[in-house]
Amino acid sequence: MNRPGDLPMMTQRKRGFRLGIYVFKEAEIIDFTAPHGVFSVARRFDPELDVFLIADAMRPVQAQAGFTVLPNYSFADRPAMDAFLIPGGAGTRQETWNTHLHDYIGSLPPACLLTSVCTGSWIYGHMGLLDGIPATNRKEPDRLEASHLGKVPIDRLAEIAPACRISRARVVDAGRIVTAGGIA
Repeated sequence: MNRPGDLPMMTQRKRGFRLGIYVFKEAEIIDFTAPHGVFSVARRFDPELDVFLIADAMRPVQAQAGFTVLPNYSFADRPAMDAFLIPGGAGTRQETWNTHLHDYIGSLPPACLLTSVCTGSWIYGHMGLLDGIPATNRKEPDRLEASHLGKVPIDRLAEIAPACRISRARVVDAGRIVTAGGIA
């Protein structure tokens, strides 16, 4: 007979709601600190809420503008969570191709919500997880995207995930996957 301590961490159900926020090189600071801050304040009213940072390894992660954070967990720790959030930022251009991240997302239990802010949805799109469902992304261009060199993120999402039903809504709840347009 298995005892609770014998089960892998991901299968142990914890009370409350646990949000794991993925941090990576060049992640947009506000895309992960704002959700973290909201959950941190909400814990004052519901101490069973939990929010934590997760990265591919237990080492400092340098987000945009040199802002460095320490993750609470690595993928290898397999922390139990109810939702996994991928922020946007310049680093998503590399993370879109991160097979270690793709494998980790694929290993999450079906009950775990997959969420994103801004260009974080590119990763789910590249994995085929947005096929046939609505999703959104940031619609306003930054300076590079507005030039002849770039594309607006929502248009890039349409290229990355051609089977996705692109929505111009600010937030799209498609069941297991919830995408948000971002800060702009």
